[in-house]
Amino acid sequence: MDLYAENILDHYRNPHGKTDISHTEYRITFTESNPTCGDEITIGLNIENGKITKCGWEGSGCAISQAAMSMLYDVVLGATKDDILKLTKDDVLELLGVPVSNRRMNCALLGLKAVQKAVSGM
Repeated sequence: MDLYAENILDHYRNPHGKTDISHTEYRITFTESNPTCGDEITIGLNIENGKITKCGWEGSGCAISQAAMSMLYDVVLGATKDDILKLTKDDVLELLGVPVSNRRMNCALLGLKAVQKAVSGM
């Protein structure tokens, strides 16, 4: 198995930052879904002094969407709003490290959309 594909499966099986956010107090929450495939991610954030100090997420969907959000969690924690808004599709694809088909692109970018929309409301 390809090392990068194994990395995606590891993040899918052992996601970073995935938690039941309904039992934790987050100042900002946002849910993004992909109606085409049914994937969904809800992000929770706390921001202090302009930086994300607490981040959690929950969701369901394919390995690509869930692994991408797990990888983004590591980038988001400690980042500023500007840092988050500067993230691009290419940044997410680089994190994933595997080619993503057009059909799966919305899955790969679901977490990024959720995080960017959440911080846009700040």
